[in-house]
Amino acid sequence: MNLPNKLTLSRVVAIPFFVAAMLIPTGWAGQKWIALAIFCLASLTDLLDGKIARARGLVTNFGKFMDPLADKLLVCSALICLSSQQRLAAWVVIIIIAREFIISGFRLIASDAGVVIAASMWGKVKTVFQMTMVILLIADLPIPVLITQAVIWIAVILTIVSLIDYIAKNKKLISDFR
Repeated sequence: MNLPNKLTLSRVVAIPFFVAAMLIPTGWAGQKWIALAIFCLASLTDLLDGKIARARGLVTNFGKFMDPLADKLLVCSALICLSSQQRLAAWVVIIIIAREFIISGFRLIASDAGVVIAASMWGKVKTVFQMTMVILLIADLPIPVLITQAVIWIAVILTIVSLIDYIAKNKKLISDFR
């Protein structure tokens, strides 16, 4: 178990604590800041694990599998919490989670064929905007609503664009699967 894999696992371990901070009512105004800190720290591990793995030659099959899964679990947990608090529309959550299921399915099909589908530039930018959206919604700062709404729309658009990009780049894999 190398350092990048430990960072990835720490992201998964942080999720129940994040969800608890988001959903367990305490009446304490600082609770959202605890949730935000956990989410931000977990998000930073996403940046670090890949950089460390590539820089030190520590890329593993476990990391290739768990890193995107940990990202999906973290972001989807946050989206579901925000939706349950009526701070994010359910349709946004459905689009994002549906995309994640579809891409995960493609990756499973690809792995059966011995192909690894790497994260695309669109997927990486999408993740940044989704995480930014979550941070803005948790922080609930007194900024113009238009800014938060723009980030939400950009995250949704990038979610759809990255899905189309994955499908276009892997259409041969899809047609071979039939």
